[in-house]
Amino acid sequence: EVLLRMHSVGICGSDVHYWQHGRIGDFVVKDPMVLGHEASGTVVKVGSGVTHLKPGDRVAIEPGVPREMDEFCKTGRYNLSPTIFFCATPPDDGNLCRYYKHSASYCYKLPDNVTFEEGALIEPLSVGIHACKRAGVTLGSKVFVSGSGPIGLVNVIVAKMMGAAAVVVTDLSASRLQKAKEVGADFTIQVKNEAPQEVASKVESVLGCMPEITVECTGAQACIQAGIYATRSGGTLVLVGLGPEMVTVPIVNAAVREVDIRGIFRYCNTWPVAIALLASKRINIKPLVTHRFPLEKALEAFETTRRGEGVKVMLKCDPTDQSP
Repeated sequence: EVLLRMHSVGICGSDVHYWQHGRIGDFVVKDPMVLGHEASGTVVKVGSGVTHLKPGDRVAIEPGVPREMDEFCKTGRYNLSPTIFFCATPPDDGNLCRYYKHSASYCYKLPDNVTFEEGALIEPLSVGIHACKRAGVTLGSKVFVSGSGPIGLVNVIVAKMMGAAAVVVTDLSASRLQKAKEVGADFTIQVKNEAPQEVASKVESVLGCMPEITVECTGAQACIQAGIYATRSGGTLVLVGLGPEMVTVPIVNAAVREVDIRGIFRYCNTWPVAIALLASKRINIKPLVTHRFPLEKALEAFETTRRGEGVKVMLKCDPTDQSP
């Protein structure tokens, strides 16, 4: 294990949800819990068996650490391990604090040209990497991203990086769609209260064809329905956003058109990929951070996220650090 002095911690929608509602699905907050799982920091101390890190190293933290070498770990899909430790998922504490201890194998050294903020953003970026891999995005793909929050945006960034020829994004918010344009979306559609089939036909008309791939990042029932209608026959719909437990969807439409519906659960094996992309400047995720607060103003930071202002709110845990 290593002891870290925390630097940057991003606030996620799930953090806000636990704070406001005390549960997400089967994960129920029963005792006080430290939030935070999008994080970077500096190594202060290392355990006796740690060889790849030393005090002073800047690291990005992967929040999910398997507790046992089970079948999922053996096949490389450790994110599906039922006993995994995960920061800020009850009953496991997160890392929104000044000092934090974590498994050394899940701390990744940051190159000098990758900032602490970028290190913290690797966590949401990883969701995009995992989702686009599961979707099979490749050279020339036409992609529909439903939802332009932080996770929609990282999917736009990654899809473009993986060779997507055209990416269209839908959202209710004009300002969020503007951000999607900024990070590389080719087309944006502001939806109001159109029927799902209508949204699907708008997607088709701006792309000039139905997308082979849809990445659904809202979890809203109507959006999942639109995702099925929009996806080309033989294509893939990846469900990233989490909404109600039971959702009514046109499953027969998907089945008879051979539309594959895939889920994702967090990510696995994405940190080295993300660090390589950031270090080589192949992607730019800096525009995602719109607000910064010192740890002392955490409540204000959480309120900002709850109100849906900006995109990514970042907390600064190290009072000695003066960087922006």
